[in-house]
Amino acid sequence: MTFASSGLEIACDESGSEGEKLIGGNTDVFAHASVRLEIESAADCIEETRNRAPSPTIEYKSDVIRRKKHREALKWLLGPSSPLHGNAHVYLIDKAFLVVAKVVELLAAETSGPRQAVTLYREGPSAFGRDRWHDFLESFNDVLRAKNGRGPVASVDSAFELVDSLRLAPGPTGEIMEQLWQARPRVDAFRARLLDDPAVMPPLDPLLPAIVQAVVHWGAGGEPVSIVHDRQTMLTEERVTQLKGIFAASPTGGLTGLRLVVSRTDPRVQVADLLVGAARQIAEDELNGQGDAELTALLRPYVDAFSIWGDERSWALLGPAS
Repeated sequence: MTFASSGLEIACDESGSEGEKLIGGNTDVFAHASVRLEIESAADCIEETRNRAPSPTIEYKSDVIRRKKHREALKWLLGPSSPLHGNAHVYLIDKAFLVVAKVVELLAAETSGPRQAVTLYREGPSAFGRDRWHDFLESFNDVLRAKNGRGPVASVDSAFELVDSLRLAPGPTGEIMEQLWQARPRVDAFRARLLDDPAVMPPLDPLLPAIVQAVVHWGAGGEPVSIVHDRQTMLTEERVTQLKGIFAASPTGGLTGLRLVVSRTDPRVQVADLLVGAARQIAEDELNGQGDAELTALLRPYVDAFSIWGDERSWALLGPAS
């Protein structure tokens, strides 16, 4: 699908997308990469990567360069001598924190906001116990999904049975659960809107805010941005129109075009695939306390400062130094 495009064209790909299933899936982190390269430069980058990390595969994908035996090639790709240096951007989403942030948005309290989301995310596991914390995340992941395969009454009721017990916890986490308990009518109304209006943008799909942030990043100087993106079922014609509408009120810049392509037909998208697959794995390892200090440091210059991330320790290593 396309619409008229002009201005700077960037190539994008994602890794870790499981739709709105953010809890209990195969990955803990979603990553989205965008690169600003000419087709010839991107093709040269793929060729150089293939020379450094040989593989017989026809379409060179990120799983090849992430193998331990190809570590030096990955270091080159992320390093200062790579064509990606200064020409690429990575947006990271800690999936569990995204769920927490969306839950906090439903609170009626005037004090609700990012600080409460951080508090709940960081203190919830110890305050409630890891098993009940996971149950809480999973329950509200279902409540906030546009399609969850279950009836809305059963899903919301089940989630609030858990909230009823969690609000007894002492300290700020219990207070937040009490506010959530009081916000039950807002949650019911929110769930009803999701079911009644199929045009509502899925609140938990991480791809949409990632594309918005890519446009914001590359269009920071006022230049309009168009995107060539690897095929993604989430990017229907309706969703693309909604994304473009987000920038409609902007006096300059904005999203002027989006094309979906098969990655093997565009070397720029293939380069984005190499970067994003590596970025997600590096970030997820760091989040889970298994980080590789050298690779994390090489990824850091690419990471967007406004990534959705709640873990303080790992963000101190992944987030921009400034």
